[in-house]
Amino acid sequence: MPVWILWLVAAVALGVAEVFTLTLSLGLLAIAALVAGVLGAIGLGPLFQVLAFSVTAAAGLAFVRPIARKHLYQPPATRSGVDALVGQSAVVMEEVTVDHGRIKLSGEEWSARSFDETQVIPAGARVDVMEIEGATALVYPREALP
Repeated sequence: MPVWILWLVAAVALGVAEVFTLTLSLGLLAIAALVAGVLGAIGLGPLFQVLAFSVTAAAGLAFVRPIARKHLYQPPATRSGVDALVGQSAVVMEEVTVDHGRIKLSGEEWSARSFDETQVIPAGARVDVMEIEGATALVYPREALP
């Protein structure tokens, strides 16, 4: 059996192991084994195959893996603007109905509508912002939340 076939078998085995472990290392080694197998298939000797495997594996582990790990473990995206207001608590300044109302949200006065079209929320009630549509907050009374 030619040596290059063993490299391809090793590449497949390392690739499968990477799928199950997600270490980012075994996949790079699988690529290095694939490179060595291709070089063997085109007729280069075992010395060149081992050298190609070593160089490709070292380059992948030294350069590609740190970059991939940095992108894999990024902190969650922070919400900003009106997206950050969704889920916040507010106080009703003027009765909120399906058509109109005013709330105080994050120190600012906002126009508001009831998220549930059947509800009328009295002034002074605490509400949660469910959505923002343009410059209007859709709110739901805090006491009614399950």
